[in-house]
Amino acid sequence: MSTPADLLGGILKNLRLTEGIEESRLRSAWLEVAGEFVARQTEPVSLYQGVLTLRVLQPSMRFHLEQTRTQLLRRLKQQLGSRKVRDVRLVVG
Repeated sequence: MSTPADLLGGILKNLRLTEGIEESRLRSAWLEVAGEFVARQTEPVSLYQGVLTLRVLQPSMRFHLEQTRTQLLRRLKQQLGSRKVRDVRLVVG
């Protein structure tokens, strides 16, 4: 028989949400890096093999994030570690 913790761990692994970083830490780091306005219009979806996938509500916000990608990535690496995040992928949806 599996415990709830075993099941949840498996679910998170399948969703690729954490890869060594708890979801709350990832969301907190994103809020601090992006700021409240941007964070409300985006959502960290997964962190898999160093690629953070962010869901962006509007194409205009995606464009803005593309323009500031280098700075965002540098700040994410400072918050979470350079080995944890090596790239950011943006999807509109």
